[in-house]
Amino acid sequence: MGRHRSAPTHSQFSKLIRIFVPPTNTPMTTQEVLKELEGYGDETTKNTLMRHGAKEPFFGVKVADLKKVLKKTKKNHQLSLQLYKTANSDAMYLAGLMADEKQITEAQLDEWADQAYWYYLSEFTVPWVAAETDFGFELGMKWITSDKEQIAAAGWSALSNFASINDDEKLDVAKYSELLDQVEKTIHTAKNRERYVMNGFIIAVGSYIKELTVKAQTVSKSIGKVSVEMGGTACKVPLAYDYIQKVIEKDRIGKKRKMARC
Repeated sequence: MGRHRSAPTHSQFSKLIRIFVPPTNTPMTTQEVLKELEGYGDETTKNTLMRHGAKEPFFGVKVADLKKVLKKTKKNHQLSLQLYKTANSDAMYLAGLMADEKQITEAQLDEWADQAYWYYLSEFTVPWVAAETDFGFELGMKWITSDKEQIAAAGWSALSNFASINDDEKLDVAKYSELLDQVEKTIHTAKNRERYVMNGFIIAVGSYIKELTVKAQTVSKSIGKVSVEMGGTACKVPLAYDYIQKVIEKDRIGKKRKMARC
């Protein structure tokens, strides 16, 4: 007679279940994400963001906490589109971090830029995603011609970020040089947030495109101090020449970033 085998213990049975029953990876829904964001809401953060331009509805979630939610959702094209449509600033920012640059279309990013009502969205969220697409440069060039301040600002930011993550060999360096000329001529008559990102464009070109570092510093000297109304906050506009000089001193000129989003 064969040896009698005892029934598996509860612990052994649990292990068998984990081995043979695949885990369910059901994506989070829009409402589930919003509920989680609400839990991370911080009143102090909310008040700070409102001083910078954020409007209801939103919870005031710190970026570090948004990234905790991102770890659960990963990249999710459809969910990112749904979250952006909520008009909740926290959800819109998270949508940008979550967006799939390989799936999002130019038309969808045009819509995002049009709905990006304050600078966290128009100068970070939307242009970060745009810069990581294959059509980021062309999209940036289109946006900077817009009469809408936030769209034009998104365009300059997209072009800056595009330069920061692509090798110089892949960039239209001649066009970036022409854009420096354009900034030099128009920055002081441009709209408020456009002036801020144009100044940032000079810094980006000088820092990330070796061939144009000297020209960027020359342009920055020519334009001098850039005046931007910061909404009563303590934020200041960096002096482009000094900023680029610090990058030179750190031997970081031409050191590209892996991705625009952070």
